[in-house]
Amino acid sequence: MTLHLAALCLDAIDPELLSRFWAGLLGRELAADGSSLLPVESTGFRLEFEATSEPKSGPNQLHLHLTSDSLEHQQSTVARALALGGRHLDVGQRPEEGHVVLADPEGNEFCVIEPGNAFLADCGFLAELACDGSQEVGYFWRDALGWPLVWDQDQETAIQSPSGGTKIAWGGPPVRPKSGRNRWHVDLAPPAGEDLHAEVDRLVSLRANRADGGRAGATRVELTDPDGNEFCVRTVGATRTPR
Repeated sequence: MTLHLAALCLDAIDPELLSRFWAGLLGRELAADGSSLLPVESTGFRLEFEATSEPKSGPNQLHLHLTSDSLEHQQSTVARALALGGRHLDVGQRPEEGHVVLADPEGNEFCVIEPGNAFLADCGFLAELACDGSQEVGYFWRDALGWPLVWDQDQETAIQSPSGGTKIAWGGPPVRPKSGRNRWHVDLAPPAGEDLHAEVDRLVSLRANRADGGRAGATRVELTDPDGNEFCVRTVGATRTPR
């Protein structure tokens, strides 16, 4: 049995606001629920925005990297983000660095990468989920998804689907301490008709943990990876509950 990345989810105070922002920025179509973005060929996963009453606290453990074909493309992406309600963000980047750091309307960080980045070549516009995490957690996600390692040096790791598309990368130590629940998290799903709980048991054998106090049921189980990052395994079509 093979899990697939069903959705990349973002906890949001205003899910519809953020869904409109990211739809406009990524050029994705809104789903009928008004708070999800449909997948595109280069990723294969949805973007879902889940209601929460908890304000953002501290930097996210995960942020998105968007790529550019040219300096003009990079500038137009930045301008579009600002017009949609984003803002520039100072995280200590140096003037000579070519990427631009921005935040969405609720302060979630993302970067617009300069053209010519060889590591993200051919990954598509939504090129990377860049994570603060250990080498071991990269190995966990390799085994959880069955995606091969495409980088494993100096305790930094990255995986990518065999069919290409968005990479997931971990920066290695020192790992920033978590400050509350992650805003970004992933939802995994087994193939239709397969046993969800058997797959949960497999993930636990890989050093995942059942989330303390998390919701567990016939169609959705919440877990944490070896670094303590939240994710869930759900059946296709399982409903979400506001936090």
